[in-house]
Amino acid sequence: MKKNPFFNLIFSIRIPKTPLIIGMVGTILTTFVGLSIPLLTREVVDGFNPNNINIGLIIGIIAVFLIQAVVDGLSTYSLAYVGQTIVQRLRETMWVKFLHLPVRYYDKNKSGESVSRIVNDTSIVKDLITQHFPQFINGIITIIGAVIILLIMDWKMTLLMLIAVPFVVAVLMPLGKKMSTVSRGLQDETANFSGAVQQTLGEIRLMKASHAENHERSKGFNNIKELFLFGLREAKIFAMIGPLMYLVNMLVVVVIFGYGGIRVADGSMSTGSLIAFLLYLVQITFPITSFAMFFTQLQKAKGATERIIDILDLDEEPFAGRELDISNKALHFQNVSFQYNDEEKVIEDMSFTVPPGKMIAFCGPSGGGKTTVFGLIEQYYEPTSGNISIGDIPITDLAKSSWRTQLGYVSQDSPMMAGTIRDNLTYGLENPESITDDELWEVAKMAYADQFIKEFPEQLDTEVGERGVKLSGGQRQRIAIARAFLRNPKILMMDEATASLDSQSEAIVQQALSRLMEGRTTLVIAHRLSTIVDADKIIFIEKGRITGTGTHQELIASHDLYREFAEQQLT
Repeated sequence: MKKNPFFNLIFSIRIPKTPLIIGMVGTILTTFVGLSIPLLTREVVDGFNPNNINIGLIIGIIAVFLIQAVVDGLSTYSLAYVGQTIVQRLRETMWVKFLHLPVRYYDKNKSGESVSRIVNDTSIVKDLITQHFPQFINGIITIIGAVIILLIMDWKMTLLMLIAVPFVVAVLMPLGKKMSTVSRGLQDETANFSGAVQQTLGEIRLMKASHAENHERSKGFNNIKELFLFGLREAKIFAMIGPLMYLVNMLVVVVIFGYGGIRVADGSMSTGSLIAFLLYLVQITFPITSFAMFFTQLQKAKGATERIIDILDLDEEPFAGRELDISNKALHFQNVSFQYNDEEKVIEDMSFTVPPGKMIAFCGPSGGGKTTVFGLIEQYYEPTSGNISIGDIPITDLAKSSWRTQLGYVSQDSPMMAGTIRDNLTYGLENPESITDDELWEVAKMAYADQFIKEFPEQLDTEVGERGVKLSGGQRQRIAIARAFLRNPKILMMDEATASLDSQSEAIVQQALSRLMEGRTTLVIAHRLSTIVDADKIIFIEKGRITGTGTHQELIASHDLYREFAEQQLT
């Protein structure tokens, strides 16, 4: 894809053949019809006689105009359909790619930049294909046909007209390269600005609570200024191309007018032939002007294409694998280590076993790697070394769909999607429409969420707002627990599930969690030791290493830092 990235990308997508053929045939027919108009005009002018008007010829010209309009409209729509279809499929390909990229990609890239790639960059490609490309094809055929006719009509005047071609090429080539560089920078800055806007508006409460309006205004103004400067550079190129093309066209028209006038005066050319020649010149001039726009747009599209290809070439998460019921199987960590790139190891030589149906808790100082353990279990990341297995089967051998649908995850921030409570309860299920209201109310009741849901006028169809902002933290948490009940996971993971709640909400949520944990293999991350004192096993993690394992009482007796934590929190 390195040599001609744009065309390779376009041709890699299934192009609808029937509309393409209709569009191309229509374009050719339109061109031939258009090329006949100057010849018919010549016949009208040279054979004009006010006493004997050729009605048939006039009707023929009108018919030609009408046929050209109809065929041109059909071919334009067909080619536009092809372009829109290509862009639709390109966006679908990119969207699927984004969904299947590993979490590691999103750790390093702003989501707003990805949004810009799928919206802004594909829009540039769309404009080229749907607007400029059909004009380019039409123009190529028109120019070739017109030049052939003009050479037959008068080769001397045609060669005189073609003298301008090398000059136009010499001007457009360097400007096109400059446009490619500017467009690449403009697209990068657009993506950067989109990312900044999305991040700021997505955390609007943090911004306002921090009184950071002035900071964000300054940062936004800087990004907007960069876009402004890139826009000016692009405008300078267009400002040079437009007048230069106009100047060349006018010079050619003046030269042809002058030379043609001399030829008419000495009788070597008829008036009708001169008019036909000028009409053909106009037919050539318009496409050449559109060519300038096409090639500058092509340079922009190449810049956008490179970014799109960079994304499409990224490795996706491997989703294929075995289907396996993990009920009554133990989870094993065997000498697992993990690090992000070349950074210091986040987890080092970690080994433990989670027996089926047991509750295992993780605690220790912040930043020790507890949440990373959950990320490894979810297969958001793969261990740098070591092995994670369920029973005697490595979890990497399992299909992601089979593995993740058997896991339940309740986190501290209880993420929610914009939509209704119903949408969030059934989010990700294969056939959400098959879930009855009775089933939803049952899991809501099990999560102690049914009472507050019934207080809403729309109940299950209540809109929760972006990221669930219309619900309280406790309400979001109980929705998350109800969602886990609906999925009936084999392994339940809870990451600080009650850490951000007030005491009343915590008590309700803790009851719901206790109900959810019954009979399930449960992994819990907690800073509050009161929530894990009854765990079957507690694993104490410091700086990515396990420094203590046992029950609450065993760690009180054997682990100094755990005992210090317990004395601070439980006495």
